[in-house]
Amino acid sequence: MNLFARADTQLFYWLFNKTSGRNCTPVRWVSRTGDGHLYLAVGLVLWFFEPQYGDLFLYTALTAYALELPVYLLLKKSFRRQRPCDLLRNFRAHISPSDKFSLPSGHTAAAFLMAALIAHFYPAFSLVVYLWATTIGLSRVLLGVHYPSDILAGACLGLCISMFSLNLMV
Repeated sequence: MNLFARADTQLFYWLFNKTSGRNCTPVRWVSRTGDGHLYLAVGLVLWFFEPQYGDLFLYTALTAYALELPVYLLLKKSFRRQRPCDLLRNFRAHISPSDKFSLPSGHTAAAFLMAALIAHFYPAFSLVVYLWATTIGLSRVLLGVHYPSDILAGACLGLCISMFSLNLMV
C-alpha cells in the first residue's frame, strides 16, 4: 500500500471511529439530504417563487446535473475503487452503499455542485451551503462508505461541473 493510500485509510478509520458505538441517526439524516430530492425541491421553489434568478438557476442546475451524472458514472467505472466496507477486513459500514464503487463520492459531487450554484446566484448563502456540502461529504466517511479522498474527488467534480455549467448558461 502506498503512502497516500495508507494515509487515506488511516484518516478513514480515525473519522469512522468517531461514530463507533454511537447513534448514527443524525449522520444518516445529513447524508440523506444529499440523495437528490432536496436539490429538485430547491430548484422548483426558486423557479416558482424567485423572479430574479429562479428560472436561470433551475436551468443551470438541470444542465449541470445532466453533465455531472454521466461523468460521475464514467469515473466510477474507470477507477473501480472498492468501498471501505468491501475492502477492509472485519469492517462493517453503518449503511449499505447504493452501488459497488467509491471513487468519486456522488453525494459529495452533487452537494458541491448545488452549493456552488447557490453561492453563485445567492452569495449571502455561500457559507451555509458550503458547510452543508462539506458535512454531506463527511457524513459519507462517518457512515463507512467512502474514503476521505473519495470526498475530495467528489467535491472537485461537483465544483468543476458547476463552473462549466455556469460558463455555459450565464
